[in-house]
Amino acid sequence: MNTDVEFHIRQNYPWNKLPANVKQSLGNSQREYEKYVLLYSIRHQLRFRNNLVRHVRKDERKYYEELLKYSRDHLMLYPYHLSDIMVKGLRVTPFSYYIGIMEDIMNSEKSYDSLPNFTAADCLRLLGIGRNQYIDLMNQCRSSKKFFRRKSARDLLPAKPVEISVEPWWVAQTGYITEDDIRICSTAEKKAIDKMIDSGPQLAGSMEYNVVLSLYNRGFIYLDVPISDDSCISVPPLEGFVMNRVQGDYFETLLYKIFVSIDEQTNVAELANVLEIDLDLVKNAVSMYCRLGFAVKKGTVFNSEQLHPTWKNAPSVNRLKSTMDPQKMLLSWEQGSPVMEGGSSATDTDTTSLEDQDTASVSSLSIPAAPTKRIAFLFDSTLTAFLMMGNLSPNLKSHAVTMFEVGKLSDETLDSFLAELEKVESTAEGEAQRYFDHALTLKNTILFLRYNKELTQDQGPDIPNIGFPLDMLRCESLLGLDQATCSRVLNKNYKLLVSMAPLSNEIRPISSCTPQHIGPAIPEVSSIWFKLYLYHVTGQGPPSLLLSKGSRLRKLPDIFQVYDRLLITSWGHDPGVVPTSNVLTMLNDALTHSAVLIQGHGMHGHGETVHIPFPFDEEDLKAEFSYSNMCTHKSLQKLKEHVDLKHQCGYITMLNANNRHRRRPSDSTECRDTFFQGDTHLGGGLDTNGSTESFELVTEENNGDGSKVKTDTLNAEDEWVPLELCFGMPLFSSELNRKVCRKIASHKLCCNESLQELLHSSRKLSLKVLSFVQSFQDTVQPSDMDTGVSNPLSQPPAESGVPLPALNLLFKDGQLKEWSGRAPPPLDISALQKDQPT
Repeated sequence: MNTDVEFHIRQNYPWNKLPANVKQSLGNSQREYEKYVLLYSIRHQLRFRNNLVRHVRKDERKYYEELLKYSRDHLMLYPYHLSDIMVKGLRVTPFSYYIGIMEDIMNSEKSYDSLPNFTAADCLRLLGIGRNQYIDLMNQCRSSKKFFRRKSARDLLPAKPVEISVEPWWVAQTGYITEDDIRICSTAEKKAIDKMIDSGPQLAGSMEYNVVLSLYNRGFIYLDVPISDDSCISVPPLEGFVMNRVQGDYFETLLYKIFVSIDEQTNVAELANVLEIDLDLVKNAVSMYCRLGFAVKKGTVFNSEQLHPTWKNAPSVNRLKSTMDPQKMLLSWEQGSPVMEGGSSATDTDTTSLEDQDTASVSSLSIPAAPTKRIAFLFDSTLTAFLMMGNLSPNLKSHAVTMFEVGKLSDETLDSFLAELEKVESTAEGEAQRYFDHALTLKNTILFLRYNKELTQDQGPDIPNIGFPLDMLRCESLLGLDQATCSRVLNKNYKLLVSMAPLSNEIRPISSCTPQHIGPAIPEVSSIWFKLYLYHVTGQGPPSLLLSKGSRLRKLPDIFQVYDRLLITSWGHDPGVVPTSNVLTMLNDALTHSAVLIQGHGMHGHGETVHIPFPFDEEDLKAEFSYSNMCTHKSLQKLKEHVDLKHQCGYITMLNANNRHRRRPSDSTECRDTFFQGDTHLGGGLDTNGSTESFELVTEENNGDGSKVKTDTLNAEDEWVPLELCFGMPLFSSELNRKVCRKIASHKLCCNESLQELLHSSRKLSLKVLSFVQSFQDTVQPSDMDTGVSNPLSQPPAESGVPLPALNLLFKDGQLKEWSGRAPPPLDISALQKDQPT
């Protein structure tokens, strides 16, 4: 549907008030517009009254029946905001709605994964049917077909809801109740119904707890979860969330947008203003979080004097208390171990007032009032995948699910997260070692950035220096917001953004001038283009050939013939090291769907890589070049003139392709190549033995004190060239991470003066890189369109905004220039060989 048409439907524009251009897009047909109005209203579960649909469809009941059918067919969440119509008018309760959905998918023999995430979570809450229960039901259903007495799916589904968690501040309203229903009610239930009929809706907490549950299970009442303009909520680690699939309907999209944007300090009205979304929609979404138990309403939500005595021991939706450690811990970066803060605290068996329960949070540290703004640590889905894999810690998975699905771990929940990371062991076997290393390095990074007084020494005399709180944000979730909304959310809540390094090439990094960003300034800085820019300005780098999509190689260019291993990066994917012997087929397959960068990596097995953290220390810059002190390398001295390495942090990877002195790659653990995530289309970075061990193991020797004995040949400065530069905080190596943390503190990168310099230098670098990219795009000739070069506009979603190469580019002998090695006639092999560079 046209976005202009949607906007005017949302604003209730009748046909006669539509602008001429919108009418034209509809073929000047009023009937077409009315069809769109009905479709939009049903898809967005709009109320009949006060909306444009009332002028299009006269029968209100029929409209709601169509809406309900559409929602059920498309497995959408029950429209709780229309409960008064659905329950009182159509007699369809949430329980009967989800029973219908379950019956449909069972009869169609669909898998449990066909249920969208939030719908599956609500089914689990009301029906008690999760993945295992569904598989069991399907097995029973299939086995019954083999006998004469066949059971239908409906016979196997539960007859009444499971016991749900109800909060005392929820509001009970009467549903559709007949005289026959009243006759089967107990005296207490009749009394409760009479009170609701006579006095209107009642707070659930003012009624007898068992009566509320009994009436709800029979469908005699329904429960509203009221959210006011000034309501604030907190999101604890997710429990009961089902990770199936994302459907993309309007409400699910809204739920994910609000998940990553919400915080405990921002009320609902402010959030709606920041997101520029209708206030009622935001209230519906927040109400749904609280109903599903994914969020907790903050503040005094119910007067304990009004609370019915039967509620004292009722289970609360707030499941966070059960996941808390008995004692709250403050973890110290300096000591690296938990220290008790303020003596003992509440245990899980506390039965304090409900106000205390609702405001209870694992963040109850003895810390003064936090500053209004925070530091945001940006990560990608690779990190959440590592935390979910392997049994790192008993309760770590719920935090990892929260990081992935909510897209955010707020400072208030980081104490329980750190407590789980504290339980992770430091050693593991084989592939699992990577997961353990990332978890431990992440813990150290959080401890360093969070409430670190070293980072905020210039706060001013009137402001207590306690450091900044820390939120963790998933890049992909932020990218779900449009750019203007993302900027408003970040500027409202954060003083500084810090990215993990390296971010996956499969995502687009967050671009931000304010708040300042220690990480890639723009997406191009995290793309293949920046590698070429690095080689261009320094005049040094490995032989590199960037081939545009649609190109085809008849043979491997001569410059790569001397190499045993090549580093292959297909556009929008992470690099992988592959053997030269069988690379040509992989390259041509990859070139059919992507641009590809080919680089020389190692002449005798894998090349050796060393990671150099920056900013550089003054004493290191005064020393001579050596294996343990590469920051004085001549290429890096040139690089400092073009890229600000003083007010950013990260690492530069240096490559030595002539690695004769190293042991065989399969036996070596002395170097850790950054590129452990190979593109599956390009061999996944496997060596000839099918092992990834040689470039996956994280070790300390690369970045150590140079205690390993190196020969003069290996120490030669000319043998080392820059391979790549990554901005941000590395998580793959604990030693490298520790060095970067120390440099951030010693160079005062988080002080206001340094951040101001970072703002200017990031803008300058962005302009330089964009100009560099453009200089190699402007020279496209019309004849190039016949050579199989893709249109720069036809980009994969991951690299949206980063132009694809329109020319084949070669970096060789210190120069970057167009490569003319393509063969215009497909079968003219002699012409291809003639055009090959020597």
